[in-house]
Amino acid sequence: MREIVHLQTGQCGNQIGAKFWEVVSDEHGIATDGQYKGTTDLQLERISVYYNEVATNKYVPRAVLIDLEPGTMDSAP
Repeated sequence: MREIVHLQTGQCGNQIGAKFWEVVSDEHGIATDGQYKGTTDLQLERISVYYNEVATNKYVPRAVLIDLEPGTMDSAP
């Protein structure tokens, strides 16, 4: 199985990345707190490509966020 580390760099990269994670989380049934809230087992299929499971039904995105301005990072989910 493959695993992807998502890199987000700069204000634009982090803003686009935030939208990316919003869409991916919705597709996999992951709530903003990392809890699985999905309705089908299909949503958990290949979830480990983008997420690490840190506890039962608790997922953390595999990502590195980089920016020199703290304001952008403060607004990251």
